Amino acid sequence: MSDELMLRNVDIQLSHLRLSALEFGEESHANVTLLFLHGWLDNAASFSSVMDSLIETAQQKNWHLLAIDLAGHGLSQHRRADNFYPFHDYIADLHELLAKIAPNKCILIGHSLGALIASCYSAAFPDKVDGLIQIEGLGPLTEPAENSVERLRKGILSRQRIKAKPMRRYVSQHDACLHRMQANQLSAKQLRPLIERGTYLEDGHWYWRYDPKLKCESIYRMTEEQGLTYLQAIECPSLLILGQTGFPQLVTAESRKAALKHHQEVTVPGGHHCHIESFAQVSDIIRHFVAKSVI
Repeated sequence: MSDELMLRNVDIQLSHLRLSALEFGEESHANVTLLFLHGWLDNAASFSSVMDSLIETAQQKNWHLLAIDLAGHGLSQHRRADNFYPFHDYIADLHELLAKIAPNKCILIGHSLGALIASCYSAAFPDKVDGLIQIEGLGPLTEPAENSVERLRKGILSRQRIKAKPMRRYVSQHDACLHRMQANQLSAKQLRPLIERGTYLEDGHWYWRYDPKLKCESIYRMTEEQGLTYLQAIECPSLLILGQTGFPQLVTAESRKAALKHHQEVTVPGGHHCHIESFAQVSDIIRHFVAKSVI
């Protein structure tokens, strides 16, 4: 593949932190920006195979492809030492990012945590989003209101525990890869882009780049009533991509699917990271969705 048809690493400076990203094309004159948001503890390279598969189409149709490392992930900056990672702050980061790049039209494509962020942003700012694709995610995480006090207690205790815990280190990058292979049920080849972007070598040991504070438990979670309200507020066309062996609760979430005004659903081979396992099929699905959604 020529250099002209390759993803490039870029940095985007927000008011409070620097985000790193993988990019193809230019947002200033593109017909549409496809903005990819990865899952928890992953990074932008989670979408590298999907994006590579879309590059020729992007060149032909003048699409801008952009996959960011969320704050605290990949090559992006960590939040300040006295800050943690409440869910809504990701939505604020996304709003500032979109204001900065000012795309002509925008399709949000999120996996897992990225899908949660994309869905809530689409609800809060319907004028900014022309299409929404959620991969193995469907609206915000919720739980019964009676869990609130216990969640607050556990969340604050987890912050103290994480601060006192030493960073995990590995003898080799392959050992870090083995750890993720076990956790995500993916092969070393499938994980290679994520591992290369997400680890670093220091003093003879390998470490994850992500901020350890990302592992703190949430101190707040919406109720299901609130979650449905977000989904009901989404105005743009939306598509849900599920893995055949992904999260089973997404298959049976009928009330959530019914809350969406314009809902399509498709299932592809693979598990929770089906966009990595079936990247060619997912790329085709995205290609067709964008072509129909952007007039």
